[in-house]
Amino acid sequence: MAKVFFLCDPYDKSAITLALESGVDGLIVAREHLESCQSLARCNVQALEDVDFITLAGKSDETDALSRLNQGHTVVLQRGWEVIPVENLLAQSEEVCVEVANVREAKLASGILERGVYGLVVGLAACAELKTIVKECKLAQKSEKLVEARITRIEQVGLGHRVCVDTLSLLHRGQGMLVGNSSAFTFLVHAETEHNEYVAARPFRVNAGGVHAYVRLPGDTTCYLGELQAGKEVLIVQNDGRTTLATVGRVKIEVRPMLLIEAEVASEQGCERGTVFLQNAETIRLTAPDGRPLSVVGLAPGDTVLCRIDVAGRHFGMRVSEEIEEN
Repeated sequence: MAKVFFLCDPYDKSAITLALESGVDGLIVAREHLESCQSLARCNVQALEDVDFITLAGKSDETDALSRLNQGHTVVLQRGWEVIPVENLLAQSEEVCVEVANVREAKLASGILERGVYGLVVGLAACAELKTIVKECKLAQKSEKLVEARITRIEQVGLGHRVCVDTLSLLHRGQGMLVGNSSAFTFLVHAETEHNEYVAARPFRVNAGGVHAYVRLPGDTTCYLGELQAGKEVLIVQNDGRTTLATVGRVKIEVRPMLLIEAEVASEQGCERGTVFLQNAETIRLTAPDGRPLSVVGLAPGDTVLCRIDVAGRHFGMRVSEEIEEN
């Protein structure tokens, strides 16, 4: 995930305010404006005079850029860069920054070598697209491959500690978090975006399941729901597989009546099954293929919900390759 830096030269206070409100990671301004910018918000503010701007016109420029990176300099490749030289630098340094003037260039740089550059430097000319660049390249994540699973069992199992995850974002119909008893089979648990006559919508909330369950995080990692805490980033998934980031604002763990829900997906090996424990309440929902939220109270065997299939095996949330079985 690339960081987004705003280059404000010449200095423009209104543009600086827009950049900070858009969620940029840092500012680049003339040294004389460092102190005033640092007083506006807590973020990385760097002096323009300390940044090496390099135009990649030939192999010697690529060599020069790498040399400066290795010396600890902040290097920004000016507009006109091409993908192959940037790939060469990325293969040898994780600190490559490039100048971009629009969303297209930003998305291109964010996908080079599948991990993207370290930083995107956006200038005054691209102010109009700054918010979109931040949204597309700082918050958006790789798409998830979701599959249709058929519900096979719904069973009351008594009381358990369940986790409500309240985020700093307002979620929309079709969005939720991937949660399951196994990292190899997770369910798209829908956000509380729907009103009913008893409870108002809570579109910032996902009532996600039992404390022991896995929840999918950015960067192909997982953690237990019970480990989530304020300030941690979680992966929000849309029914079409698109993803974005949200920051946890609060976690509520309470004892509630629970349901065991099982689903299966047909595969070349025959059938894959997975389970999840969710609170037994009308406001808790899984997600239909078209994005409709399906209440667990009305769920029935044969209903179709969205899930994600993976290979089992995690150690402290990181993917590992070993023989493992989870039931």
